[in-house]
Parts: sequence; C-alpha cells; structure tokens
Amino acid sequence: MSENKSGSAARPSVETILTHHGRRPDDQFGFVNTPVYRGSTILFKTLDDLDAQEQRFLYGRAGNPTTESVEAVVTELEGAYRTKLVPSGLAAITIALLSCVKAGDDVLICDSAYEPGRKFADGFLTKMGVTARYYDPRIGEGLADLMQPNTKAILAESPGSLTFEVQDIPALARVAKAGGARLIVDNSWASPLYYKPLALGADLVVHSGTKMFIGHSDAFAGTISTTEEAWRDVENTRALLGFFTSGDEAFLVARGLKTLAIRMKEHQERALEIAHWLEEQPEVASVLHPALPSHPDHALFKRDFTGSGSLFGVVLKPAPRASVAAFVDGLELFTMGYSWGGYESLCLPVKLGKNRTAKPWTEPGNLFRLHIGLEGVDDLKADLAAAIARYVQAR
Repeated sequence: MSENKSGSAARPSVETILTHHGRRPDDQFGFVNTPVYRGSTILFKTLDDLDAQEQRFLYGRAGNPTTESVEAVVTELEGAYRTKLVPSGLAAITIALLSCVKAGDDVLICDSAYEPGRKFADGFLTKMGVTARYYDPRIGEGLADLMQPNTKAILAESPGSLTFEVQDIPALARVAKAGGARLIVDNSWASPLYYKPLALGADLVVHSGTKMFIGHSDAFAGTISTTEEAWRDVENTRALLGFFTSGDEAFLVARGLKTLAIRMKEHQERALEIAHWLEEQPEVASVLHPALPSHPDHALFKRDFTGSGSLFGVVLKPAPRASVAAFVDGLELFTMGYSWGGYESLCLPVKLGKNRTAKPWTEPGNLFRLHIGLEGVDDLKADLAAAIARYVQAR
C-alpha cells in the first residue's frame, strides 16, 4: 500500500510522476528501478518487534517494495488516498464489490459493464444473498428511481468497453451519496491520465492493469484506488480473501507505467484517425468512439475527459455470419483476441445478448471492437479496407 505524496507545492506533470514516483534508488543500493522482491517470510529481530507488528512489512502476502512502487504511482495519478495492487482486473472488481456489501444488500451495475464482472455478480454475489440489478448506462440522475434502502454499491464503467456509452459519473455519485451507497468506477479505458473518477465523486476506482498499465500483453494485474473512507473496507476484504500480486508481475506493471503517457498519446492519435476514416466508409453504419462529435455522449465526454483510449467499436451494415468470418479471418495486422492495451492491434466480433438486460442492444448490423496498436496507421487502414471489401463480397 502507499500513501499520498506530500510536501510539493506544485503538482508535477503526469510524465514526471510516471518517470520518478514510486522509485527509491537510495533504498535499492542506487539501482534506478525497484527490483523484483520475491518472498513469503519476513524476519523479526526481537520478540518486541514481533509483538508490536509495526515493521514496514510483516508477511509477503501483504505486499513488498515492488508492489508498493506500483501502488504509489497509481495513487498519485488517481488522486486517491491509497491503492492496492491485485492479481487481475476482475480481482479488482470483485474485491471492490465485496468490500461494500453483506448478505441481504443490493448492488446496481451498469448494463455495459465488463462481462466477467456481471458473471461474478450473478454467479457469486447472488449465492451469498446479495441482489444484483442492472441499469441503463445513460440513466444519469434517473438512477435515484432504482435505489433501495439496501443498495450499497453502484458499479459503473465509463465508457463501457463493448458499446462505449459514457456515464454521468457526477450524477451517479450524487445519487450514491444520497442513498448511502458507494460508487465504484472502472477507469481502464481512459486511464487516470485522461479521466479522474474520484475527483468526480466516485469512492473507488478500479483498473484492469493488464491493459494500458502493463501495455505489453504479457502479464495480469488490477488496481483499486479509494477515498480515505473506503480504504479500510477494501484492504480488509483483500487481506481476508488472500489476494496477492507477485513481485514478478508487479515489476512488469511498474515497467509499463513508465511509458504510459507516451503510449496513451500514440494510441489515442492512431485510434482517432482510424475512427474518423471509418466514418467515411460506405459500409460502416456507425463508429462508437466517444471522442467523435457523432457519438451521442460526446458532450459528456468533452465535459469530463481530457483524452481518449485505444479502444472503440464499429458497426458494419447487416450481413450474414459468412461476411463476419470473411472480415476477420483474412486480417493480416489485426488479430482476434480478448483483452487489449498492448502494442498489437486487435479486432473482436461482438455479440450482445444476455449480457444486456436493462437496455438491450438493438442497433442493426455487426459490431466489431477494435484496439488500435502501434503499427503504422496507413498499414492498419489498408488491412481494414481489405476486410471491408471481403465483408461486402461475402454478403
């Protein structure tokens, strides 16, 4: 765990935070990066030390200097009280939700939320006596109509990582506070570089660090950043469940964070150029990118975000499955795969059915989710243009 940085009159730039924060070379014999700490047992010198339980580290499962180096950076970026590094984005969601509820409570989850989080709510929370309900991502202040006396958590994802609705987080925060619930926001898409849910009223912010934080598609991680009020419940829940991130994984997160600002800038610029280009293609029905003026939530995006991510959706005009197969099977640079955030571009056909219950997806056509990597933009356009041609020909 890590405390907020203090003592600086002027807040440093994001680039400087990413480069220097969380590192303590003087504690590491001068080595510029915190090394990988592996270990379960931490030694005590005296019985008084053992009884006091006041050492910086007591047991390996609670963390080590490598995990703390990551937590310090994310805490600073999010403007949080503290942050905890956990094994995956899903672990971050599950710990955050469990920290807010007990048997007999109720949670509200946006209908565009990460599907594994929905499965956890429906398949686990319900077994422990917690009711999970879903709401229209564009409900805003209308969420007040769904609140119950036992509603203790609201899980938002803005934008949703399949259909990219932007949520009115300040409005949801007001509803949550009035109803005695905590607001959890998944901030994996924009990262804290471009979006600050805690400043907008959220109580907890979760990340799939697997994606933009790591940036190389070679490790798993999640983070939970909280207000001071929410911290103790989160840390107690994590400790009781035994979630722990190894030093090896933490080192890969720390490595990725160093280049996050540069990568986010490049991902953003490439994604926007391709999104604008796709809007001009005759076979494209719509492009689901909040930074585009055509997006229905663009005004909300402009109000709350300072930048955009690598991920967006494109809907092609209706065609049979053979067209979808022709589109993806012949791709040369884009490849199919779950997750996103790495240097390689990805294309995933999306089917929305039972994972949309409060606001069913009704837009006609075939939806594809694109993650724009770091390849040449013209090369990616050529790959997509050929795919669209195959899509039309197979119809």
